[in-house]
Amino acid sequence: MSEPPPPLYHERQHLELCALHALNNLLQQLLFTQQQLDGLSGQLAPDSLVNPHRSLFGTGNYDVNVLMAALLTQGLAAIWWDKRKSLSSLVLSRVHGFILNIPSNMTLGFVSLPIQRKHWVAVWQSTGPTTIWTPN
Repeated sequence: MSEPPPPLYHERQHLELCALHALNNLLQQLLFTQQQLDGLSGQLAPDSLVNPHRSLFGTGNYDVNVLMAALLTQGLAAIWWDKRKSLSSLVLSRVHGFILNIPSNMTLGFVSLPIQRKHWVAVWQSTGPTTIWTPN
């Protein structure tokens, strides 16, 4: 009888930290903090008065450059995927997972506002008796 798979690690969305949560969910552990991603964004724009890689208000909203820099610290590389390319060119055996940037409607309580933002989500392959892809 084989060992059961470890429980899934999951962080829920908080503030504009979807990039942070997507990274930790993809790697299935608490590896990154807001302070670390703020530090990486600072390294990407060291002489900038206003950092273009994160929110001016300190709430996150990190761009793809911060995600890619964070993955590099773990020895992983992010490959920018052009959705016009055929998915058949993907070698899934070499893919750890996906981080997607999807449009998301902004809401105020139950009211949907006419503003769209982008939201980072992670999708990865979970091993166990059945193979599943799990979004955050």
